[in-house]
Amino acid sequence: MLETLKDLINNQDLFILITTVLKIVAMIIPLILAVAYTTYLERKVIGFMQLRIGPNRVGFKGLLQPFADVFKLLAKEIIIPAKSNKFLFFLGPVMVLVPALVCWAVIPVSEGVVLADLNIGVLYVLAVSSLGVYGILLAAWSSNSKYAFLGAVRSAAQMVSYEVSMGLILLSVILLSGSLNLTEIVNSQKDMWYALPLFPLFIMYIISILAETNRAPFDLPEAEAELVAGYNVEYSSTPFALFFLGEYMNMVMLSAMTTLMFLGGWLPVFDFLSFIPGFAWFAIKTLLVLFVFLWSRATFPRFRYDQLMRLGWKVFLPFSLFYFVAVATYLQFWS
Repeated sequence: MLETLKDLINNQDLFILITTVLKIVAMIIPLILAVAYTTYLERKVIGFMQLRIGPNRVGFKGLLQPFADVFKLLAKEIIIPAKSNKFLFFLGPVMVLVPALVCWAVIPVSEGVVLADLNIGVLYVLAVSSLGVYGILLAAWSSNSKYAFLGAVRSAAQMVSYEVSMGLILLSVILLSGSLNLTEIVNSQKDMWYALPLFPLFIMYIISILAETNRAPFDLPEAEAELVAGYNVEYSSTPFALFFLGEYMNMVMLSAMTTLMFLGGWLPVFDFLSFIPGFAWFAIKTLLVLFVFLWSRATFPRFRYDQLMRLGWKVFLPFSLFYFVAVATYLQFWS
C-alpha cells in the first residue's frame, strides 16, 4: 500500500515537472522568434524611414535574414582577451539574458495564460529585471578593457537612475488598481486604461524604458563615437549573440509590461471587437509599444550624458513623486 502511494506521488510529481517544462518551452520558443523578428522589423522600419530597402536577400522579402544572422554569429570564432577573467567573461552575457527571460514567468499574455500568477508580480519583475546591470558590469570588468569599463559605468548609473523613476511611476498604477498582481491590474482597467488618467506618467514610462534598455537616443553605454561599442566591445560570436538577444528580450519584456500596466493588457479596444482573442490584443499592443523603440532610433539624436542624468534625476524623479502623492491624495479624499 505504501509503495503504491509512493509511486502515485512520484507519478504526480513527474507529471507536474513535465507540464511545467512544456509550458516553459511553449513560452521560450515564441519569445526567441519574436526577438529574432524584432531585429528584422527594426531594420525594415529604419530602412523605410531613411528611404532605403533594408534586408531583402535571404528568403522572401528578407524574412530569413534573422536566421542567417544567427548562424553567421554562431559560426564565428570566440575571441577571448588575453588578460581577461574567463569565467566572468562568459558569465556576463548569460546574466544579461537570463533575467529578461525569467521575468516572463509572471507576465500574463491572456486571461489565465501565465506560468506563475504571483501576487507580487510587479515587484518580481522590478527585482529580477534590475539584475541585468550586474551582467553588464561583470562582462566589462572581466574584459580588462578601458572602453568596456567606461561603458559599464555609464550603463550602471543610467539603469539605476531610471529604475527609480520607473518604480515610482508604477507605484501610481499600483495605487489605482490596489494590487501587485499583473492579472488583477489588467482586469482593473476594464472601464478605463491607466494610460488616460496617468498620461504624463505613461509618456515618462515610455522614455524611461528607452533609457533602461540603453536604446537610442539614450544609447550612451554603446556610443560608437566615444567607446567603440562600449561594454561589449571585446565580445564576438556566441557571447555577443547573447548580449544581442538579452537587449532585444528586454525591449519586448518592457513593452509587454507597458501594455499590462497602462494599455489594458489583453482587453479589447472596443467591446464589439471582443471576438478577437486576448493574446492577439496583447501582441498588437506590445508591438505598438515596441515600434516606439524603433521609431526613436531612426528619429532622435543621441543625448549627452549630463542631459540624460539631469532628465532622470531633476525631471522624472520629482514629477513622478509629485504625481504619486496626487494620486494617493485623490484616492484618500475624493474616490
